Amino acid sequence: MMTRMYQVKRPFDSEFVPIRHLRYHVSRWGAPTSELPPLVLMHGWMDVGASYQFMVDAFSEAFLQGRTIIAPDWRGFGLTETPGHDNYWFPDYLADLDFLLDHYAPGQAVDLVGHSMGGNVVMIYAGSRPERIRRLVNLEGFGMPATQPSQAPGRYAKWLDELKSLHRGELALKTYDDAAGVARRLMKTNPRLGADKAQWLAQHWARPNAQDQWEILGDAAHKIINAQLYRVDEVLAIYQRISASVLAVEASDNQMDQWWEGRYTLAEYHERLKHVPQLTQALIEDAGHMLHHDQPGKLAALIENFVA
Repeated sequence: MMTRMYQVKRPFDSEFVPIRHLRYHVSRWGAPTSELPPLVLMHGWMDVGASYQFMVDAFSEAFLQGRTIIAPDWRGFGLTETPGHDNYWFPDYLADLDFLLDHYAPGQAVDLVGHSMGGNVVMIYAGSRPERIRRLVNLEGFGMPATQPSQAPGRYAKWLDELKSLHRGELALKTYDDAAGVARRLMKTNPRLGADKAQWLAQHWARPNAQDQWEILGDAAHKIINAQLYRVDEVLAIYQRISASVLAVEASDNQMDQWWEGRYTLAEYHERLKHVPQLTQALIEDAGHMLHHDQPGKLAALIENFVA
């Protein structure tokens, strides 16, 4: 028996806006204009803005009343254009976000949420443009392991090697026969994800190509390592300049040990958070890294109370 697809409670409108020579796709919910601060939702690596749909559906009517919510697709993800180059630089995400906020909230501080990679971006942005943020929510944006200058030669060599792998077609993303195959992949990656939500996400996470194969809406160049080292001293200096109240949310299932194999731990992340001036921490039970899929209701309530 086929599982019924997730039924959206609050459909979003798709918009395309010109951002830094790219056609940026933005999912928008709620009021077209509002005196309330916009709620801006930034997704993670190999995800899309529509991924926040379940959380938006879980917000109360009172919270949504008169509020604008937007969720852009980062460059090279979802329906936003690919820049046309063969690698991505972290500062471009900051600039894209800055231009997006100028477009949607000129001269207005916003409530900003970021998940995973998006969480890392919003933390750096909030310390670089503190006046633009009213409230900040970081969903498992842990940052990266500390690096040493001695690692630079090897890092540049690996970056060069991966560029060549990309041009040889060795980093191409897997394709699927149909949307059901994409949904199965999503559920394999996240066992908590129900089939109804997986089917809905598959329609926004992938599209059929000219050969009728379903392709993930993500540029393979995102898989290439950053050529520059992650400098923790710079990150901490930026954290110290965040003037907004920050809510750092974690899932009960800590996947950092699996990702980093001891090279970076949750305890190290917590030490870094001590540099954030106004910090609240929260834990969501029975959730993994995709906590906006696993527990959208609990997460929506946390965010709603924090920004209210």
